[in-house]
Amino acid sequence: MRRREFMAGAAALAASQMAGSALAQVPPIKIGMLSVKSGALAAGGRQMEDGFSLFLKERGNMIAGRSVELIVADTAGQPAQAKTKAQELVQRSGVHMVVGPVAAFEALAINDYFQEAQVPFICCSAAAEDLTQRKLNPWFIRTSSTSAQPCHPLGDYAAKKLGYKRIATIADDFAFGQEQTAGFQRAFEASGGEVTTKLWAPLNAADYGSYISQLSGVDAVFAAFAGANGLRFLRQYNEYGMKDQIPIIAAMTTVDEGVLHSMGDEALGIISAGWYSAALDTPQNQKFVAALRGVTGVDPGFYSACSYSAGLALERALTAVGGKAEDKNALMAALKKAVVADDPRGPWQLDDYGNPVQNIYIRKVERKDGRLVNSVIKTYDQVTQFWTYPPDKFLAEPVYSRNDPTRI
Repeated sequence: MRRREFMAGAAALAASQMAGSALAQVPPIKIGMLSVKSGALAAGGRQMEDGFSLFLKERGNMIAGRSVELIVADTAGQPAQAKTKAQELVQRSGVHMVVGPVAAFEALAINDYFQEAQVPFICCSAAAEDLTQRKLNPWFIRTSSTSAQPCHPLGDYAAKKLGYKRIATIADDFAFGQEQTAGFQRAFEASGGEVTTKLWAPLNAADYGSYISQLSGVDAVFAAFAGANGLRFLRQYNEYGMKDQIPIIAAMTTVDEGVLHSMGDEALGIISAGWYSAALDTPQNQKFVAALRGVTGVDPGFYSACSYSAGLALERALTAVGGKAEDKNALMAALKKAVVADDPRGPWQLDDYGNPVQNIYIRKVERKDGRLVNSVIKTYDQVTQFWTYPPDKFLAEPVYSRNDPTRI
C-alpha cells in the first residue's frame, strides 16, 4: 500500500512539474502602453498606468492562463513621439496589442500605423470622435467614450432641468476640448438654449484672466479642460469673484477625481457629466475605489477607470480565444464582441463602430467624509455616441470641431 501511495505521489509530482515546465515555456502576453510622463497631461498618464496596473495585480499578472509583460512607453504628449514609440513597441518589443494613449491628437497620429501593422489598438483614453465614426480602423476599439458622448446629455440637462437659456463656453484648444464643446452646444441648442460665446485657451495656458473677463451676460459657463487645466481655471475663476455670479457646468475631465482631490471650495456645486464617478454606489465600484485609493491615496477618475475597463475587455477577449494573443484576427473579433457587465462604472458593450454604449451620469461636486466627490444626481441609461440621432444621419455631417456645429 505504501509503495502504491509512493508511486502515485511521485507520478502526481512529475505531472505537476511537467505542467509547470510547460507553462514556463509559454511566452508572456506582451502588452504595450502609450502613456505621458511629463507636461500638462502627465497626471492623466500616471492615472492610466495606475488603473491598468491594478487590473493586472488583482490577477497575479496573468490573463487567460498566461503571464503578462507590460511595456510602458512615454509619448511626452507629442504626436510625433507617440508614433515613434508606437513603432518601437511593435517592431522592437514585439507587443501583441497596445493600450492608450492619453490624448486625442496622439491617437489620431498613430491610428493609421496600427491599421497598417494590423495590431489591436485598445484606446482607453483618447476620445477623438472620428476614430469610431468616419475613419474606422478595423484594429481599433475604445473603452472610454467619444469626446462629446457625455456632453450631449449635459446639454440636454442644462436646458431642460437647470433651465439655462444662454451659455458661454471655454475649453482647451485641441481636439478633445473642441469636440466636447460642439457636442454640448448641439444638444443644448436642440433643447432650446443658445451658446453665445465660445472661448479657446491653449493647452499650456498658465493664466485665464483674459478669458474670464469676457464671460458675462449668460446663465452659466460650460468649461471643458483636461489634466491640471481645470484646477487652474476654477481657482482663477473663483479668485476673480465669478463663482457666485455665473455658475460653472463642466465636461467630465474638468472636475475629474484625478484633480478634484487638489481642489477646494471653488469646485463645490459644479455640475458635470461623465461615464464614471468614484461615488457610484455599487459593490464593483466600491471595491475598485478602495483598492486604488490604497495605492494612490486618492479616488480614481477618468484615466484610471478607462484603463481598468480596457483590462476587463481584454480579459474577456483573451479568455474567448483561449489566451492566443498571437491570433490577432480572432482576438480583434473577440474584443469587438466583449460585453462587460461588472465594470466599476456600470455595464457596457461596444456598438458596431467600436465605441461603448454606456450609462452617462450627471454629477454634482459635494464634500463627503472630508473630501470632494462627484455625487450622481441623474443617470442617462445606455447612451450611444450618436445621442438621439440615427447613425447614418450623424455620420453624414462633418465631424465635431472648433467651428461645428455652429460658427461663432
